Amino acid sequence: MRFGKWFGRSESGDDIEQELQSHIQHRADDLESSGLDRAEAERRARIEFGGHGRFKEECQEAMSGTFVETMAQDARFSLRVLRKSPGFTIVAVLTLALAIGANAVVFGVLNALMLRPLHSPRAASLYQLERGPMKSPRQSYADYLDLRDRNHTFADLITYDIAEAALDTGASTARVWLELPSGNYFDDLGVQPYLGRYFHPADEHGPNSVPYVVLSYSYWHAHFQNDRTVVGRVINLNKHPFTIAGVTPPEFHDPFLFAFPDFWMPIVDQEQIEAEKYLDARGNHQLLLMMGHLKTGVTTAQAIADLNSVGAYLQKAYPKDEVQMNFTLARPSLMGAFLGPPIRAFVTGLMLLAGLILLAACANLGGLFAARAADRAREVALRLALGASWGRILRQLLTEAVLISLVGGTAGLSGSVALLRALSTWQPIPKFPLHVPVNPDATVYAVALILTLVSGLLFGAVPVRQVMRADPYQIVKAGSTATMGRRVTVRDVLLVAQIAVCAVLVTCSMVAVRGLLRSLHGGFGFEPQGVLLGDADLSMVGYSGDSVAAMQRRMIDSVKQIPEVESVGLVDWAPLGGEGWRGALVFTDRTMDLRPANAAAGPTMFKISPEYFHAARTRLLAGRDVSWHDDAQAPRVAVINREFARKVFGSVTSAVGGYFKMRDGTRIQVVGVVEDGKYNSITEDQDTAMFLPLRQWPSTQASLVIRYLRDPQQLAAEVRAAVRKVDAGLPVSILTWTRQMDLTLFPSRAATVSLGILGVMGAMLAVTGIFGMAAYSISKRLKELGIRMAIGAQRWQILQTALGRAIKLLALGSGAGLVLGLLATRVLAAIVYQATPRDPLVLAGVVLAMASLGLLATWIPAQRALGADPKILLREE
Repeated sequence: MRFGKWFGRSESGDDIEQELQSHIQHRADDLESSGLDRAEAERRARIEFGGHGRFKEECQEAMSGTFVETMAQDARFSLRVLRKSPGFTIVAVLTLALAIGANAVVFGVLNALMLRPLHSPRAASLYQLERGPMKSPRQSYADYLDLRDRNHTFADLITYDIAEAALDTGASTARVWLELPSGNYFDDLGVQPYLGRYFHPADEHGPNSVPYVVLSYSYWHAHFQNDRTVVGRVINLNKHPFTIAGVTPPEFHDPFLFAFPDFWMPIVDQEQIEAEKYLDARGNHQLLLMMGHLKTGVTTAQAIADLNSVGAYLQKAYPKDEVQMNFTLARPSLMGAFLGPPIRAFVTGLMLLAGLILLAACANLGGLFAARAADRAREVALRLALGASWGRILRQLLTEAVLISLVGGTAGLSGSVALLRALSTWQPIPKFPLHVPVNPDATVYAVALILTLVSGLLFGAVPVRQVMRADPYQIVKAGSTATMGRRVTVRDVLLVAQIAVCAVLVTCSMVAVRGLLRSLHGGFGFEPQGVLLGDADLSMVGYSGDSVAAMQRRMIDSVKQIPEVESVGLVDWAPLGGEGWRGALVFTDRTMDLRPANAAAGPTMFKISPEYFHAARTRLLAGRDVSWHDDAQAPRVAVINREFARKVFGSVTSAVGGYFKMRDGTRIQVVGVVEDGKYNSITEDQDTAMFLPLRQWPSTQASLVIRYLRDPQQLAAEVRAAVRKVDAGLPVSILTWTRQMDLTLFPSRAATVSLGILGVMGAMLAVTGIFGMAAYSISKRLKELGIRMAIGAQRWQILQTALGRAIKLLALGSGAGLVLGLLATRVLAAIVYQATPRDPLVLAGVVLAMASLGLLATWIPAQRALGADPKILLREE
């Protein structure tokens, strides 16, 4: 019979119909034989038989196989009902679409950053090495070689660095990004080439011994137009010839930093690219990331103990170069514990806030469905009176909710997929080749579907208790009138919870915005507004030795000739430019033992030209600036910041004219002291800094600091032209200083934008929730309001009666949300600089925002209440 239901549904239904009709006809025959006419006998028989449709449905259920059919009936009926209320349907669908879309986007980012496995074989055994209490991922190449050769717990160790180079295209010179890995990089990751081959450890025979590069698929596609004969071609990088060995497969990128370099080049060729020999500098722990696969059966505790034993040996063997050589292990994504914890904490917090958005949306829709169920009380009562079961009524209500959730979820997921795909191609920091591949995968779709179905069941279940407690007899007898008591209802609780969530989001977004505004106008120790930075690496075009300083002087003089350029200076790297910490250990002049443990400070180090402080508008507190006379033949001098003077010399006045020592024993005289500033991060504690003359400490990498008085776009073109007059082949990257700070400010801006969007969404949900509650309250009390008007109630009394409950709930929810928001914003202080929940402007802003939302949401219901005509209302009743 079950197969018959599926494959012969109409015949089975006809059989049941004939069976039921036979019962009625037999009873009608009996009644007719007792003296009634045929028509009256059939009427009596149908009345005695009862609900014909209900019995037919019970028979079908007993035979099984009706689930799909009844669900289809419920779905069709629900669609007809929802089509009759387009306003309600549109509001419900958009509300859920926003909530599901927000959760899908945030989960897509969380999935890409935290949950998605690395695209590497044996990823479970891959760990990154971190050194010291700060868990720095940076190592030196000499340490890498020792750790690789002396450890007993890793199958192999790989390392790499990232650099920029100039590619000679023949017609011009273009800047490209390189990844410089160890020779075993591709072998250890198990990546097969798309074209050609990779370089291997057997190719390495010392510095600059592997003249091969590997192209990324995207660069090969964009610049070589998929030319498969590119393998074996020779290209020039920084004036050095390299042979193209192969092409990586599509979508392959640095799996640990989300970097998408243009080329891969062996790290042993580092000197040819960066013009400085870093690989032999054992004390230079600023270059590399290191990771490897644990051997089978080795635990992380055993590996850490093994690494620490090697570290202890290195500290003992090289006391002047090695310090804090104790290691920990971390998963290699997001640079392990260096960037991972704050990013994971923020994304997790964002996911929780998005979850609150979804709960607020469910509370909103639950309130709307409860109000809708109350409005349809007479319909439900009539259906029950006609024989419908409670289960069928409740299933019908849940079907409507699930239909709305499916439509809203589909719309929200479609928008989130488009946004995630756009985010995957977005380059948030223009200077660096970073993309976060947040393209949605099956996990994102599955989570969105689960959230959609669970949401529909949640808000669809809200009116269940209300419907179950309804008395059909009383409802049919009393009509559609209803009373509004003072007891707390489920809708009240949902509305308070929804307003509290909104207040939390508004508070967090205002704290983030306030912190960002403060950070943009904070005490940087320089003024980035009105400054262009022209990055140029002279080593890319072959400058070295004395020619570097001469070329930099010509560049400054050439740019100074441009009209409306106020001042021009040079710095090897701009503060807050995202280059990372570059410092050195310094010692007091009295220190004889120059081991790292005896260092007086570890200041951030800058190499500058004269006029840099003027162009950056850094105040000189004492002494003098560096000059062009501070060259290689002159005594070594430095300008330090106030914190350096306090920490090493005790005060600013005692610092000028004093001496300190570098790690190699060089004595340097302090000739000036400048104000403190921010150098590596806007959230850093005040740190020491020193500024050394470029002519005494040459650097091929330098940024022109150009303070201007005109349109920066036009000026940028003239700066490029001025540099080309000096050297036509030198590539220059020009950005405003504020744009250059994007990497440093990115966490604050991302937090502010994300929380701002969630705050707006929460505000929209709060407005619709308050509006729905106020409108429903007024619609149910119009007769009462008409009577009050008729007996002389004032307008303010009418408003108090109509909206007093909504206003009280708004105040209660706002207060609770404000307290919770102030507690939640403590987490923001670690991400957004100067974000503090104790700001009176934030508190006032939250109160004003919630009051404005309440006024906006109750405006239309208030107008309806005040515009009601008591004569018409009482006549209708």
